[in-house]
Amino acid sequence: MPEATHYLICQICGYSIPVDQPFQEEVTCPRCANKNREKPRSARLSFVFSLTALIFYFPANIFPFMTIEMYGNRNSATIWGGIVSLADSGYWPIAFIVFLASILIPLVKLVILFYITATSHYERHALLKTRLYQIVEAIGRWSMLDIFLLAVLVALMKLGRWSTVVPEPGSLLFLLVVIFTMLASAYFDPRLLWDEHEQE
Repeated sequence: MPEATHYLICQICGYSIPVDQPFQEEVTCPRCANKNREKPRSARLSFVFSLTALIFYFPANIFPFMTIEMYGNRNSATIWGGIVSLADSGYWPIAFIVFLASILIPLVKLVILFYITATSHYERHALLKTRLYQIVEAIGRWSMLDIFLLAVLVALMKLGRWSTVVPEPGSLLFLLVVIFTMLASAYFDPRLLWDEHEQE
């Protein structure tokens, strides 16, 4: 069976560039001379990043996120404890947003990334895994809601001498979850799911 011709689409002009090997590191477009770099294609590295983020995810939700001292009252709270407190105070919409941004969406994204990176070398269910990857890309923008937590933290710190906000281990662990999730998503190329089909 003749070997298939591989093409790379130029990121600037859209020209189909024939390449000797699929997924070369850098290809110069003959039309516009743009140097096109391929997205990193390391399923193994993506798997390690997603597994690391998944490991950090659970202690991030168990350890206190921050300690707030206001008017002499000192309270430490986990992310879940903060959600419950918001709900008990009647702030259901805010509690729901924090729940989505800090618990549900990161967990769904991590589980999907872990699954597709762990099974990327299996040719079965490539279409399903592609759809799951598209879900990860779609919900990834909602992770920006984490900035909402930072905005609340900054607002509390601006209260000055009337309050003291101290980050706790949960905030550092949550930051690591966000970083490793971003790395797992950045280093995974969904074309890896179709490599086996291409070779048939």
